[in-house]
Amino acid sequence: MLKAKILFVGPCESVKTVWANFLTKSSDIAEYSPTQGMRILEFENPYVSRNNKCTGYESELWDCGGNPMCESCWPALMRDSYGVVIIFNADIPSHLKETEMWYSCFVQQQFLQDTQYLLSAHHKPGSGSDKANPASAPPLNKLKLVHSNLKDDRKRSGWSS
Repeated sequence: MLKAKILFVGPCESVKTVWANFLTKSSDIAEYSPTQGMRILEFENPYVSRNNKCTGYESELWDCGGNPMCESCWPALMRDSYGVVIIFNADIPSHLKETEMWYSCFVQQQFLQDTQYLLSAHHKPGSGSDKANPASAPPLNKLKLVHSNLKDDRKRSGWSS
């Protein structure tokens, strides 16, 4: 069985935990509570085709807390990781600048290939900014950017205002 360790990193309040729970179909979160350290969520996908063969695929999503005080633990988090998703809240102006630091530490220092990382600008539903690209400086302006939001189904998504 193939196995991949994917890190969800970014500033505090960027909804990394909500996305990790959504992707792994884990429990919902009713209100914001910062992740202390990190959480590991495992899930399997038995339908990945490789060389025209069906095989299983096991993933570990490492939901990493956004507190920079845990920076001394980051090298251990990065060990054996296959990819990184940097998530920031596009509705919080300081997050874009903070994202440069996350990119430097988790992508550049690991020498990841373009296919191994993703930048996600999360938008609060109804903010109206989910189509605009944030004005980012190099090297972030060259990254593949995905816009995300969770519909206003608070019971399902765990998003709270």
